[in-house]
Amino acid sequence: MIRLVPNHAARIKRSEKVTFTFDGMPVEGHDGEMLVSALVRANILTLRHAPHDAAPRGAFCCMGLCQECAVVVKGQTVEACRTEVTADLVVERV
Repeated sequence: MIRLVPNHAARIKRSEKVTFTFDGMPVEGHDGEMLVSALVRANILTLRHAPHDAAPRGAFCCMGLCQECAVVVKGQTVEACRTEVTADLVVERV
């Protein structure tokens, strides 16, 4: 017999919403959440293009192993899955 688990989604406490920019476009995210989560929720799936064939690249492993989600923050190339959202964060494609 299958036991149904109650939906506790309404009890999740989220941090405040903040705005950051991705390639000059404002995007909303929750303060402290991973950047890749906010970008995917905003339907921004292409984060960079492959150097050899210009194929679109985005989130793949979401744990910092593959570097497919590389973006530029403060002049540094970082993984979006390991970078926290903060107010006024400026993010650009590689």
